[in-house]
Amino acid sequence: MSKLDPKILRKQIAPYEKSNTKSSIRQVINTLLPFFSLWVLAFYSLSFSYLLTIAICVIAAGFLVRIFIIFHDCCHGSFFKNRRANNILGTITGILTLCPYEQWKHSHSIHHATSSNLDKRGTGDVWVLTVDEYTEASRMKKLAYRLYRNPFVMFVLGPIYIFLISYRFNTKNARARERRNTYITNIAIVAIAGLLCWAIGWQAFLLVQGPIFLISGSLGIWLFYVQHQFEDSYFENQDEWDYVKAALDGSSYYKLPKVLQWITGNIGFHHVHHLSPRVPNYYLEEVHNNHKRLQEVQTITIKTSLRSLNFRLWDEQGKKFIGFKEVKRLEKNKKKKSTSILA
Repeated sequence: MSKLDPKILRKQIAPYEKSNTKSSIRQVINTLLPFFSLWVLAFYSLSFSYLLTIAICVIAAGFLVRIFIIFHDCCHGSFFKNRRANNILGTITGILTLCPYEQWKHSHSIHHATSSNLDKRGTGDVWVLTVDEYTEASRMKKLAYRLYRNPFVMFVLGPIYIFLISYRFNTKNARARERRNTYITNIAIVAIAGLLCWAIGWQAFLLVQGPIFLISGSLGIWLFYVQHQFEDSYFENQDEWDYVKAALDGSSYYKLPKVLQWITGNIGFHHVHHLSPRVPNYYLEEVHNNHKRLQEVQTITIKTSLRSLNFRLWDEQGKKFIGFKEVKRLEKNKKKKSTSILA
């Protein structure tokens, strides 16, 4: 990849680090209105065919992912120029996506500040072990890691645990503002769910909201997972870690079909987002297209991204992700070398 002075790159991106109020309001309208309309339509479709309901729920789930992107931008303070407007809309969209705004904003800011840093893992990121850490781990830890990395656990059970259970509680060191926001979010979620169950019945509520939640939750985790878990990613210890390299080499460009790119709020341009979180989602593609260096990052497609399911451990020697089978081969090779040395 070509080299570029981080200061020059920062200067070139700076003009895009300002939200456009009209664009933001337009996005709110073309995202929230279709979502609510699809939700109502899914409810009425229950009288005709549940297969039709599921089809509508799939589309509604896509719009809920798009709502999450708005929530995500609010957390970075990039969706509106006004901080209070970001906080209000962030809290509202957080209720819709089951994510406490202040809590998620705090953990996600840590993710951005420590992404790809091997010495600062554990907050707002996917659990990653190095090959050495895994081989030296206890059987229980290995089992826990294997379960965590299992696709069914991560993308089916994961959304249930994270969005329904984990986000309902504050961390021990949470600030008062963060705690209050979590309480408000929890109360609002219970109130809305309770009101809908009273109005349309709990069965109808679950038949509509259940698929929307599971599909959108799985897609959300998948997007977060796949854009950092590609073979030639970037991970370094603190003394070697570099923010720009972490953004450009440790985050991918997820090239999606235009419809999916729109529904996911351009989050596929993840390298641009990590380089500058202040860029609103509707400018990410433009930044990517206008800077050659940004077009040289790792590009993955839907087809190639499926390979990431086999990437389980970070190999510090080879500077790449590998699978559990490859770890066994490495262990066998080490044993052979040690045996030959002793002989």
